Amino acid sequence: MIREKTKPGLPGIPMLAVAMAMMVVGGMAMKSALPLPGAVLMLAAVFIAAGVYMVAPNQAKVLQLFGDYTGTVRTPGLRWSNPFYTKKAVSTRIRNFDSDKLKVNDLSGSPIEIGAVVVWQVVDSAAAVFEVEDYENFVQIQAESALRGLATRYAYDLDDEEAGLSLRSHADEVAQQLAADIQARVDDAGVHVIEARISHLAYAPEIAGAMLQRQQAAAVVAARRRIVDGAVGLVEMALAQLAAKNVVSLDDERRAAMVSNLLVVLCGDKTATPVVNTGSLYS
Repeated sequence: MIREKTKPGLPGIPMLAVAMAMMVVGGMAMKSALPLPGAVLMLAAVFIAAGVYMVAPNQAKVLQLFGDYTGTVRTPGLRWSNPFYTKKAVSTRIRNFDSDKLKVNDLSGSPIEIGAVVVWQVVDSAAAVFEVEDYENFVQIQAESALRGLATRYAYDLDDEEAGLSLRSHADEVAQQLAADIQARVDDAGVHVIEARISHLAYAPEIAGAMLQRQQAAAVVAARRRIVDGAVGLVEMALAQLAAKNVVSLDDERRAAMVSNLLVVLCGDKTATPVVNTGSLYS
């Protein structure tokens, strides 16, 4: 595999100054009695000037000599190298892209729509140029492939009694796994994945309505469970305080009736209507 070799390159400004000086001297010589040396100096100046190029910040220039990779120049500014070198610019800036919305089946077989944002950067210019045909397209395709594979390994959502990770409720863990999966696929291209995070997650339209009803039912059950837990605690507290303060002495039958009435009041959907029992007053 081809890996990056750093090549500093010569400073470009001094070489450009030398070329300009040679051109001036060569021009003067051609106008005098020395046309041949003047022409040679002019050609040499053009040759030297042809080797001057510019490297922008966060950019690398990959150098080749007759098809052979000779090194990469990362030093910004005006540089000079052999004019016979071919120079290919590779951006090392941080880049990102938003993948298409993919339709896949999750772990439970439910069709979902999923998309991701991937932040990446070229760290090895030689691998990016020589190991893959088009490293930008390569990164995008491999990221979408990794996203498909990730979606099939996790469920969209889990019930309370189910253990494990889900796409909806464990976003950070899923994002870390997605970044690792993409990185494993793009290592050969000299690319570093800085971050990958799910940007779109939804059930497919054909099951969205049914899944919404399921979520609503789960929410109702969870709310009822919490209401019952709270009601039982209140009943226990009420009975304990009545017994501790000797407010009233209840046998098992009356205790059961009181518990039943309190639970009905506390767990009912509507406000309870009090009923005053006056039968004992006239008996």
